[in-house]
Amino acid sequence: MKNEEISTMTKKKLAESLKKQMKKKSLSKITISDIVKDCDVNRKTFYYHFIGIEELFKWMLEEEAVHVVKNFDVKKDHKEAILFVMDYIESNQDILNCAYDSIGREGLKDFFYDDFYEVVLKVIETTEEDMDIALDPDFKDFLCKMYAGAIANMIIDYFYSRKHIDHEKIANYIALIVSSSIKSSIEEYMK
Repeated sequence: MKNEEISTMTKKKLAESLKKQMKKKSLSKITISDIVKDCDVNRKTFYYHFIGIEELFKWMLEEEAVHVVKNFDVKKDHKEAILFVMDYIESNQDILNCAYDSIGREGLKDFFYDDFYEVVLKVIETTEEDMDIALDPDFKDFLCKMYAGAIANMIIDYFYSRKHIDHEKIANYIALIVSSSIKSSIEEYMK
């Protein structure tokens, strides 16, 4: 096995241990000792891969959600990317509740913000291609930040309202608003 494969396997083992620990106690109460003991590795192994628990948590979310979202063809599948994130949040509710209790709403929003920024950026770039224009980078960044923040906040609101959520309906709403209002915003900006 190559070093890269061994490293990835070790990281996944540490992440699984973190998940197991998060079902028992809050993220802020989990120690590196808890994780290395559970994985039967030494502290140096942990520190070789991660600076601390939050970095492991972030890697875990990126591995399970961010990389998957980035593999969507967002030009065609931005609704599916949103649905995937919503399903991921629901199926990992206990872990995300633990993280929410430790890092708060803003911390959790930051984890999902980058995903939505990428989705919105691809929608904007597709719109630019369709309109045969090139936006000012500042305006493009502004649109990405505004929509990514709004989507992340909204999904966290729905998730923490603890009500049954029709994922398909919400994803349709988000996809409709993002694609139509981005185009309208760009048209107004170009005037």
